[in-house]
Amino acid sequence: MATVAPPTESPPADDRIRDVGLLGRLMVRPEIGAILALILVWIFFAIVAFDNNFVSMQTTAAILNRAAPLGIIAVAVAMLMIAGEFDLSVGSLIGFGGMAIMIFVSPSAQGGLAWPLGPAILVALLITVAAGFLNGFLVQTTKLPSFIITLGALFVFRGLATAIPRTMTNRTQLGGFSNIPGADILISIFGSKIEVFGARFDTGILWWIVITAAAVWVLNKTRVGNWIFGVGGDANASRNVGVPVARLKIGLFMFTALAAFFVALLQVSSTGTADSLRGELTEFYAIIASVVGGVLLTGGYGSVIGAAVGALTFAMVQQGVIVTGVDGDWFKVFVGVILVLAVIFNNYVRQRAQRR
Repeated sequence: MATVAPPTESPPADDRIRDVGLLGRLMVRPEIGAILALILVWIFFAIVAFDNNFVSMQTTAAILNRAAPLGIIAVAVAMLMIAGEFDLSVGSLIGFGGMAIMIFVSPSAQGGLAWPLGPAILVALLITVAAGFLNGFLVQTTKLPSFIITLGALFVFRGLATAIPRTMTNRTQLGGFSNIPGADILISIFGSKIEVFGARFDTGILWWIVITAAAVWVLNKTRVGNWIFGVGGDANASRNVGVPVARLKIGLFMFTALAAFFVALLQVSSTGTADSLRGELTEFYAIIASVVGGVLLTGGYGSVIGAAVGALTFAMVQQGVIVTGVDGDWFKVFVGVILVLAVIFNNYVRQRAQRR
């Protein structure tokens, strides 16, 4: 006769292991605050400006067209902030890069250098990225806060973007890019529009998506991404385990400069002009978009998806203010309020994540 084994008792539950539900997992995601803010802003304007066609393809196109340049900058700035640094010169580099392109390609009769388009774009790119290298090199060698170094660079490059064109061409706005031989190719790639249901979307939106996706992959799937989070959390500890901290941070400064040049190229291609004042205040909006997106001001934590969503929220508010006819000064009020609320919410999310 077969014996029946006595029932075995299940081991006691480990008090250190908690079952975290879906809501709990979502609440510790760095970008959740930006997504919630985006939804609330859309609902608000959808109700307030419903009669003004806020909910339409044309308004959607206008929002995305506004968001794309800021979103590209915000993604690069977010990666740098996660590594524990700031770049306040990125807005000035947009104007600087655009004016460099136009000075190189403009006819000599207008005070330009009349270079072929290819070499002009390449040299302008190298100069702009070299400016980013200089920022990173000075931060790493002087050990001064990046806030101070890049604040000085903000004025230097804005001044160069104004003084050099004025000296050479007696102007701070240069146009005629579409008349340059070969410019039609660049315009079709970077400055054209795609029509969808009667609304015209800039190709810059596609580039924004591509750059954001690439940044997400780097941060979440590569060793460099691990280094970025580690350096932002504790640079000395990362250095002790062999992370090339200085090279990594210099590379990120160069990436923000590259993003600034790319935005300048998009703007020159789409408008046919360059302006020394382009990109003004973009550095601050990009930082705020990153903070709204869950990036901590102290580094080591954040999301580029959140930064992209933060840029989209900014653009939505700007377009909503235009559609409703409200005084544009209220946008500045929104910027200040949402920055404070984002910092408070991000600290709360970080504390919850640490308690898990």
